[in-house]
Amino acid sequence: MKLTDRVKRNAVDYLLMFLGAVLYALSVSYFTAPNEIAPGGVTGISTMLNHLFATPIGITSLLLNIPLFIWGAVESGRRFILRTIIATAMVSLLIDLFQLPAITYHGERIIAAVFGGILSGTGLGLILLRGGSTGGTDIIARNLNRRFPYLSVGRIVLISDAVVVALSALVYGNIENALYAVIAIFTSSKLIDAVVFGLSRDNGKLMIIITTMPDEVTEVLTTKVNRGVTVLSARGGYSHTARGVILCAVRPHDAYRVKTAVTETDEQAFMITVPATAIAGLGFSQGSLS
Repeated sequence: MKLTDRVKRNAVDYLLMFLGAVLYALSVSYFTAPNEIAPGGVTGISTMLNHLFATPIGITSLLLNIPLFIWGAVESGRRFILRTIIATAMVSLLIDLFQLPAITYHGERIIAAVFGGILSGTGLGLILLRGGSTGGTDIIARNLNRRFPYLSVGRIVLISDAVVVALSALVYGNIENALYAVIAIFTSSKLIDAVVFGLSRDNGKLMIIITTMPDEVTEVLTTKVNRGVTVLSARGGYSHTARGVILCAVRPHDAYRVKTAVTETDEQAFMITVPATAIAGLGFSQGSLS
């Protein structure tokens, strides 16, 4: 890939990640936090600490993520963790910045939960779409999944969020707060899927990669992206050139990483992404991607 093309792509990536960070920060500062809704993850923990001790949500979240960044750098590689650090820093700073004006929504908490979920899901979707994340449970889930493949990423995140939501009922002294957090998390998850794969997304996607460099592409996907693949032998119908056909089942947050890794390895690779309504096997829960 040409240097100018790579610079342009990175510029678009970080611009969309910044937009995603703005939307996510607005979700926390204007909707969930002012209405005592802790929507899971490190942000949810930081929201509860803010309620108890008046600590800034953004800075607290960033500090809690530092040990996870170190762990993630060791396990997941420099590229992923660099974008995660940048995205998390942007989100953390914007959350505290947006809390400065006294223009927050204090009203029906169902509205706060739904619109908070819409904004956070759209924001996180944009960040995931461009190869980043906001750290927290995402790093924990990825690292645990790498060491224990039978524990799916989706299930680990779900358990982590459930623990945070349960704690919020104790911290706020009201089970309704926890129920509103569930609504926010559910809405957010649907918007993430809509942004990453479109409204027609089923349970997963199968990426079909046709390349004249199957060994090199396979090496990148299995070592850097940490996705299993199946390689088939084929030849071009017109050119009769030998080619490899690589099949790779992906989760939403892995699709962009796979596409980027393939393009950087073989610019001429031909990729097709199709719906996969049920995926089962090592690294995936039974019948789905969660």
